[in-house]
Amino acid sequence: MKLIICEKPSVGMTIASALGIETKKDGYMEGTDFLVSWCIGHLAELSQPSCYGSKYEKWSLEALPILPETWQLTVSKDKEKQFSVLKALLFRSDVTEVINACDSGREGELIFRFVMEKAGCKKPVKRLWISSMEENAIRKGFESLKDGKDYDSLYKSALCRAKADWLVGINATRLFSLLYNHTLNVGRVQSPTLKMLVDRSEAIMSFKKEKYYHVRLALGDAEAVSEKFSDKDAAEKIATSCKGKSAVCTSLTSEKKEALPPKLFDLTALQKEANRIFGYTAKQTLDLAQSLYEKKLLTYPRTDSNYLTDDMKETVDKVISTLLSKLSFMQSIEFTPEITRLLNSKKVSDHYAIIPTIEFQKTELSLLPESERNILFLVSARLLMASAAFHIYETVTAIFTCENHTFTAKGKTVISSGWKEIEALFLMSLKEKPEKENEKELPAFQEEQNFENFPVKVTEHDTLPPKAYTESTLLSSMERAGNKETTEDAERKGLGTPATRAGIIEKIIKAGFVTRKGKQLIPTKDGMNLIFVLPETLTSPLLTAEWENELSRIAKGEVNADSFMGKIEALTKELVENADAEKAKAELFKQEKTAIGLCPHCQNPVYEGKKNYYCSNRDCRFSMWKNDRFFEDRKIIFTPKIAKALLKDKKAKVKDIYSHKTGKTYDGNVVLCDTKDKYVNYRIEIERKKKEE
Repeated sequence: MKLIICEKPSVGMTIASALGIETKKDGYMEGTDFLVSWCIGHLAELSQPSCYGSKYEKWSLEALPILPETWQLTVSKDKEKQFSVLKALLFRSDVTEVINACDSGREGELIFRFVMEKAGCKKPVKRLWISSMEENAIRKGFESLKDGKDYDSLYKSALCRAKADWLVGINATRLFSLLYNHTLNVGRVQSPTLKMLVDRSEAIMSFKKEKYYHVRLALGDAEAVSEKFSDKDAAEKIATSCKGKSAVCTSLTSEKKEALPPKLFDLTALQKEANRIFGYTAKQTLDLAQSLYEKKLLTYPRTDSNYLTDDMKETVDKVISTLLSKLSFMQSIEFTPEITRLLNSKKVSDHYAIIPTIEFQKTELSLLPESERNILFLVSARLLMASAAFHIYETVTAIFTCENHTFTAKGKTVISSGWKEIEALFLMSLKEKPEKENEKELPAFQEEQNFENFPVKVTEHDTLPPKAYTESTLLSSMERAGNKETTEDAERKGLGTPATRAGIIEKIIKAGFVTRKGKQLIPTKDGMNLIFVLPETLTSPLLTAEWENELSRIAKGEVNADSFMGKIEALTKELVENADAEKAKAELFKQEKTAIGLCPHCQNPVYEGKKNYYCSNRDCRFSMWKNDRFFEDRKIIFTPKIAKALLKDKKAKVKDIYSHKTGKTYDGNVVLCDTKDKYVNYRIEIERKKKEE
């Protein structure tokens, strides 16, 4: 009997189905030759500091740095049951071999190995390595299982990543939180990411708007524009000198150009495009793509490749034929795909690019959630665009002189729409308007052509500040960070990996260092202060990019894992040793309080606390408790909005007030009856008749 361990229950069910296993048990499936079970994500993880000694239970500067000599693993309480199921299966006497069917990547390898280590199982291991959840792909994968030892280097890389994150994250977070008396989450990737957001925000805040001017000549159906002028009078002077004069076309150049089709999606490119078009966060896109993968509709999403392997031509041909028959926006055009340019095995590492699977043909797309359908169509459109013809166009530049001043008109003529036609049709199918080209087609000018009596005007413009980051532009910056300092053959570049970048963004938002404002990502005051107090070592993308490159080299067996961890431990010690507790400014992170009203007793500001609304005057006893029995009995949530109204008007409108007598709800007013005693009293003023059931 062979035990197959998957990463998630849904994947386990799919693999069981592909292998014809139907008998369900508690936490696993059982067949004649195989058992299939699952991990529910990270079952076992690196233990928290308290597991290494009681002195680490409480945060203290004296206990730092924390450098475990022998690392331990812990299973969280909510996952103990499934771990027990797996452990029992691993030690069943009839199980002779274990098959690692966790996601084919660094994290999947780590999840499986941690379970094996925590369970203490030494049985032989085989590795299932697939990029598609289609039944054919699963069966082929089982026909060519690899020796588990072939992935030892990948595991070492994953383990180093986990330990490095633990060492830097745990020690730096405790260190700076203690120094500044505020919880400050620090991470080897998230801190440089936050630094990019803070730098951009500071550039926007320090930006000073400046005006500039253009002189414009209306020459027939075209407009010729001067250079920029910072002085309005200078522009007006040139405009005046050109009025009533002649302009001559002194130069006319044209150039035929080709715009290459976009590459296939890797995960980061998909996240950027989904954010730009649909406004999805990076995490939302990853979750949607993962769900489609588990439904067998997409190939493996956590990839950093834009290419397919050389042996996939026939598969891609079938997928494209399916797309052409099922996608409504492709019905109006003739299309002959050029598949060979998508194939390059040398540029595929662990997984090939994200494309739809042949299961697309059998799926009733209208039954998918709209968000999943959007991602599936986006990936489908990208496959079609990537295999479409080049976009061919001609640019024309006409230069004119008038009174010894130069003016330029630019235009563009599309010769063959190519892949851009598919892009436009796809966007229109989403009720999105394709981006307009900046340059329009120019009239047929000729050199030495003269123009007389043309309108002249001066236009005023403002310089624009840098744009705030969106998730799309931040992902691009994370991808490029430190690239100049990395080698050409480095497998991974930038901050994080395609699979981890979404989690990093969510982490700094959840920690309160960044907030979403529409599509924009804006650092908070705490986020800006954190970057101010952190040493450059932790905020530089260069060091983090170097670490990621070293992890990739460990995965290839080119770098010693112990050497890497030695560097991380040395960095951790250096951080603690160089910390200057005396220079720490705890007031940087003091919570700013916004008054919700004035105290009816002493007219001082009233603030919101965790449990009450209280007067800022310590000598005043005024306080409105959120869990006051008056509100709880009537099932009213005592919100800041109600508190503000009570302080301002002594009355607040409230809907759905519960009556114990009738069991019904009604609308009314809560009235503040302040007795100026220790407790505040309230009463109900009924606004209208009680609701009918």
